[in-house]
Amino acid sequence: MGWLDRVTDQVAALTRARALQESSRSAEAYAILDQVIATTSDPYARADALVQRLSAVINLGRTAEYTRAVEEASTVVRDLAEPYLLGHLNALAALAAHHQGALDRCVTHLVKAARALGAVPEPDRDTAWGWHDLAMAYSYLSFHGYALGAIERARQLGTAAGIPEETFAAPGIRLRNAVALDHNGDSDGCLRVLRDVAADLDRFLRSGRAGKLRPSSLAAYGYAAARRASLGDRLDVDPDAAPARLLGHGGDSARARDMRQLGQVCLAVAEGRPIEAVTRLDSVQVSTETLGAAEPARLRSIALARSGDHAGAHRADRLAFRLAAQRNDRLRDVYIDGIAARIDHEEMRREAARFEGEALTDPLTGLPNRRRLERYIATVIAHGDPVVIGVCDLDGFKAVNTRHGHHSGDLVLQRVAGVINRVMRRGDFVARYGGDEFVVVLPGAGMAEAVEVGRRIDAAVRTEDWESLVPGTPVGVSVGFAEVGATGPGLRDALSNAFQAADREMLRAKTRPRAS
Repeated sequence: MGWLDRVTDQVAALTRARALQESSRSAEAYAILDQVIATTSDPYARADALVQRLSAVINLGRTAEYTRAVEEASTVVRDLAEPYLLGHLNALAALAAHHQGALDRCVTHLVKAARALGAVPEPDRDTAWGWHDLAMAYSYLSFHGYALGAIERARQLGTAAGIPEETFAAPGIRLRNAVALDHNGDSDGCLRVLRDVAADLDRFLRSGRAGKLRPSSLAAYGYAAARRASLGDRLDVDPDAAPARLLGHGGDSARARDMRQLGQVCLAVAEGRPIEAVTRLDSVQVSTETLGAAEPARLRSIALARSGDHAGAHRADRLAFRLAAQRNDRLRDVYIDGIAARIDHEEMRREAARFEGEALTDPLTGLPNRRRLERYIATVIAHGDPVVIGVCDLDGFKAVNTRHGHHSGDLVLQRVAGVINRVMRRGDFVARYGGDEFVVVLPGAGMAEAVEVGRRIDAAVRTEDWESLVPGTPVGVSVGFAEVGATGPGLRDALSNAFQAADREMLRAKTRPRAS
């Protein structure tokens, strides 16, 4: 028995409101839902209408109504104790809290939503939409891995309920992942994700299923294409997939309007009109939550660089980095200080395991940190597998901080992290050990493979365009490798000896003459 089977009043109206919201016509849905709320005596119908109305309010971007809409829905849903309703309400409340900047409340709602939706005894199409909205909330909070997992759950439930695959295509999730990579200095990673998004759209077009994509999805596909073009990627697309055409979709969605405005900026850059792009950025008003607070600053940097104003582009890039870093700092503070006060100790203990990855990640580069590195190496050698570790230390980094400041130094570290990641073999592990030191782990490798990896790292860092990022201060890298013994006096000693040996090799590498 599905959720709506429990509702005894105005089911047709509630079903119609759902269809309108799926078609990005939330204003029409809102009017229908208001009528249901005013006239129904069925508590299930009233609760469903209130939850749906909260969704419409969020889609329309009516931030002034968020608090009242959440409170009214919560009052009714709490009395019914239905897992689907509770889960969907908390997923929407998380979105509302995020747009209001209340990140501690947002994360609390995410935890409750996932638990409630996972407890639905007979998941149906409505449960699928609950997982979809939870995926959106995860995505806006930059928990991209959790977002992909939730949207996959939505697809599975949707398929079982007869919902077409393209309904839950959710390109916006990967789009936000892509721009977050770019904000943190990994433009190549950004382009890889955006190309994957384009490949999905092409698959839907070739199979004749693009007509079933939701309007909000079409707008996200349009922005993904425009963003690719702004980064210099050549677009060879079907006329139906032209960015300007796709950006026209999205109905009355506030997020689609934001992407439409920023998409026009991207297209102006791509079409050789960077000054127009900068002028547009001076007048656009978009929510900082749609694509991150750093997105307008990053687009300004791209436009200024294209116009030849490299100093202005550098300043805009530094601003984009600061905005992205502030977000990461706030998330960390929320996790450390806020959640334990809102969920009892046992719930927190279980949920902390899910979010443990956040505590094992370097917030600046997004790489695993020292703690996670040591766990990984211990696991590899505990299985008796051969492993080589490499210590990578930057050359010239002190001059970067001295001449350009620590914000520029942070940008260099982010760029180096992306460069090293790009040249590693499949299955290799890269971590930031601390300061300007990175460690690479090559499982199953010997010293011959390590030498080749070291050569690729050195060449990639040396040929990177540091002049545009930190003019006059070239950046290089020295790498030293050592094998970790799987036997010996003990695991801790084996690790310590290997690190010391790799450090010595790295210091020797610093004294060797470099190829010019």
